[in-house]
Amino acid sequence: MKDFDLLKWRCRRGMKELEVILIRYLEQHYTQASAMEQQAFARLLELADIELYAYLVGQQSPAAEEVLALVKKIRQLQPAG
Repeated sequence: MKDFDLLKWRCRRGMKELEVILIRYLEQHYTQASAMEQQAFARLLELADIELYAYLVGQQSPAAEEVLALVKKIRQLQPAG
């Protein structure tokens, strides 16, 4: 559980919108995700807020296929608004 707590801390961002999205994924989907998806999530958390935001709103796409797949999944999880 220590790793989970560290990931939750790393979800804290300068942009509240990102923080909400990342923590929602972490709390609701991370533990059931494959090891590859969990690694992709850790890679996402290494990105700068502006780059991560661009990925999650569809302005840009990550080059790594596993990260792209996770970004698409996270986009689909967002409530319509």
